[in-house]
Amino acid sequence: MGKSIEEIAVAKGHTIVLKIDENNTNDFTKENMKKANVAIEFTHPGSAFDNISKCIEFGVPVVSGTTGWTEKLDAVWKKCRDENGSFLYASNFSVGVNIFFEVNKRLASLMESHKEYDVTLEEIHHTQKKDSPSGTAITLAEEILERIARKKNWVNHLTDNASELEILSERIDPAPGTHKVKYSSAIDDIEIIHTAHSRKGFASGAVLAAEFLANKKGIFTMQDVLGLS
Repeated sequence: MGKSIEEIAVAKGHTIVLKIDENNTNDFTKENMKKANVAIEFTHPGSAFDNISKCIEFGVPVVSGTTGWTEKLDAVWKKCRDENGSFLYASNFSVGVNIFFEVNKRLASLMESHKEYDVTLEEIHHTQKKDSPSGTAITLAEEILERIARKKNWVNHLTDNASELEILSERIDPAPGTHKVKYSSAIDDIEIIHTAHSRKGFASGAVLAAEFLANKKGIFTMQDVLGLS
């Protein structure tokens, strides 16, 4: 993702002033970060919270696409508000996926009254994907749970419990990401599917989000970037 983001950002005329990974964490200082107008954070669930917190403390707007750490998201939002920072998080920065989120919400609202349909989720990613289910699948699941009262929680395995929303995860190389929402009845099935052909869509959306956030204060989402909110 870092390489793809850099390639797209440079092609759009931006300058990469600092790159931090596990080999040069000592360079992650306030002085160095002052050179940047915005930071894009795609790292690891174990380090995301600290990385984002430092960016906010340093006064640098930060865009994060790391998944698997969102149990601490409320703490980041509080820190951002307390320090008048700038933060944008998305489980997926792809423009297509964020439109897919809107379709998913609309379809779930339509299906709420049709109890003869059961809904399930499937997601496929490459084997280097650290978290399971993916952040995108969790976002889709939470959107469904907010709109279909008969589903109480999601689980990441097969289930016969009608109140559980089933998410099935596969890890297959070189799949960049496929997500399917399926409503099944004895009469027919309804499916919506998003399939990424490469990581370029994620990287392009992250750069778009960074351009949006650079001169703003507050907490934002890709809905704000794309005018969907």
